[in-house]
Amino acid sequence: MNRLAKEAWEAQNLHPAASRSSASRGRAVDELPDDWRTRFERDRDRIIHCSAFRRLMYKTQVFVNHVGDNQRTRMTHSLEVLQVSRSLASALHLNEPLCEAIALSHDLGHPPYGHSGEETLDKCMQQYGGFDHNKQSLRVVDVLERRSPEYRGLNLTLEVKDCLKKHEEVIDPDSGARLRFPLLEAQLVDLADSTAYHYHDVDDGIREGILDPLQMEQDLEIWSRACSATRQRHPAVEPDRLFWQRVVNEMLGMTIGDIRRESEQRLAEAQPATPLEAQSAERRLIGHSEEFRSMVAKLHAYLYEHMYFREEVNWHVRRSTDLLQHLVQHLFENPSAVPAEFFDTADSHERAVCDFVAGMTDRYVEKIARERGILPSY
Repeated sequence: MNRLAKEAWEAQNLHPAASRSSASRGRAVDELPDDWRTRFERDRDRIIHCSAFRRLMYKTQVFVNHVGDNQRTRMTHSLEVLQVSRSLASALHLNEPLCEAIALSHDLGHPPYGHSGEETLDKCMQQYGGFDHNKQSLRVVDVLERRSPEYRGLNLTLEVKDCLKKHEEVIDPDSGARLRFPLLEAQLVDLADSTAYHYHDVDDGIREGILDPLQMEQDLEIWSRACSATRQRHPAVEPDRLFWQRVVNEMLGMTIGDIRRESEQRLAEAQPATPLEAQSAERRLIGHSEEFRSMVAKLHAYLYEHMYFREEVNWHVRRSTDLLQHLVQHLFENPSAVPAEFFDTADSHERAVCDFVAGMTDRYVEKIARERGILPSY
């Protein structure tokens, strides 16, 4: 299908409250429409081909990137968020390419070494405006990336950029009124994000021997249900590595299924006729059932208690973020070591340092630190 045929298909088949590419508010810099791709498909493709997305391959999710070959990275996490998002968007008749673009771009602003790296960079920048990976993702696609001599950034649609503004007020661009929630596609990706990381963090934790799946069966109802369903499906399989992997997959399927059923019910009850009506609803129209939300919250707390703060994970993280802090301070004191291009878009040399460091991969931090003679404290 060409673009016009795709837009006609969207008008005919998407939920009334779904975003339609033909109704997009456009881009900051006008461009001629593509013959074959919708506006949101072009956004998705620009994100996939940008350098910030490629660097996610070597950025930590939970386990520091160079420790082992099988653990998730920021890139594999983003791809898993994409997969969950597409499954749900298709089932709920929402705009899949828009969900893809949001999923692929939502972590572009993450610095090296995961959430601990973000906390470290934020502390270093406290006197200079702080650091937040959501705001940095928007900064990446709006300012730091380059794809055309005519403008900075990727010139994404305003819908995609708005969806990257997590935890900020949602404003109707036409009336200026404050809306309760973001677009349905943004709500969906936000939930797909947490679904994906719970799924893959459990999988990685069991593989690394940090989580005990037998103990989890006693402690967590969501895991116990997934175990029971897996045993019914594979009654002759021993509880080995492959079995536990099947349990993780069963938990993912259960979670996606609950979001689909609950969201279908909420949409049917609210009957929003436009995206704006969905954003103004009494509650989010994409979500978990109350029962499942409670189980997911307990899983989240369990991972913090039994995995994220475990010494097997944190020793590498502490050493890496200590090195990161030393590197930032060194670059604050030696701004000439920062590539000149970062000063073109920064309001201070500290922000230029921040942009430079936030874009680094885990291994590039180590490389630059060695070149500058910087060592961690231990």
